[in-house]
Amino acid sequence: MTLRVDAHQHFWNPARGDYGWLHAALPICRPYAPGDLLPHLRTCGFDGTILVQAAPTLHETEYLLGIADATPFVLGVVGWVDFEKPGSRRQMQRLVQHPKLCGLRPMIQDLPDDRWMLGAAIRWAFDALQELGLVFDALVFPRHLEHLLCLLRRHPTLVTVIDHGAKPNIRDGAFDDWATMMRRIAVETSACCKLSGLATEATADWTSEVLRPYVDHLLDTFGPDRLIFGSDWPVATLATDYERWVAAIEHLTSQLSEDEQASIFGGTAARVYRLGLSSPTDSEPTHTR
Repeated sequence: MTLRVDAHQHFWNPARGDYGWLHAALPICRPYAPGDLLPHLRTCGFDGTILVQAAPTLHETEYLLGIADATPFVLGVVGWVDFEKPGSRRQMQRLVQHPKLCGLRPMIQDLPDDRWMLGAAIRWAFDALQELGLVFDALVFPRHLEHLLCLLRRHPTLVTVIDHGAKPNIRDGAFDDWATMMRRIAVETSACCKLSGLATEATADWTSEVLRPYVDHLLDTFGPDRLIFGSDWPVATLATDYERWVAAIEHLTSQLSEDEQASIFGGTAARVYRLGLSSPTDSEPTHTR
């Protein structure tokens, strides 16, 4: 049985105080919890999710793991530790004992130095990810892709997933430079990529056809066995509703075989993040590493 997985969603409570980007003026600046997402998962037929960090704190990672403990449909958690502190290796070794921790994500898009990921002082962190069997979720913009390619060449066995297709600037029609670098990464590395977050990079009146060149390019370069569906809910609600986003990606991948579609909508995520089997309404999932 192939899992149907939303491999990128968030929960948060702004009252926790560590979401620096989540300004009060944003309509999504309110608590989001499992009960808010579950109806959408049921409507769209998802078996489970990967819950992804949204604050650069260890406390939030532990908060998310606590939610995962109490939420059967959360199959995995991508958390955060401070890569700039070598002592964080102890935290990684502790956190990896949790059966649902499957990856870590430094918030590279928010850092002032585009070359941060190549710094000698944080090389230990990428080595540790490899040694501990954790996925590196790369939250990057197109301007980071050349540096990301250098990083992946340096760590060829690092299991990497690029979030949100590297956030191409769809609203301004930017394509060529992004497309060139994404092709190079797809050809020269083993990285995977998420089909998520694209609607928020487009204009408010986006349509599936506006997204098609970007999705087609990712399909052509990475292929279904290296592409992973994600909703980016609730961030995505700034541009779309959950059901519309799922329908858009289903439409843009409808020319694929059933097996290829199954890979994008769960099979690749289950393999890359080493997920177990569960259902939103069933018992606690089995997670193996």
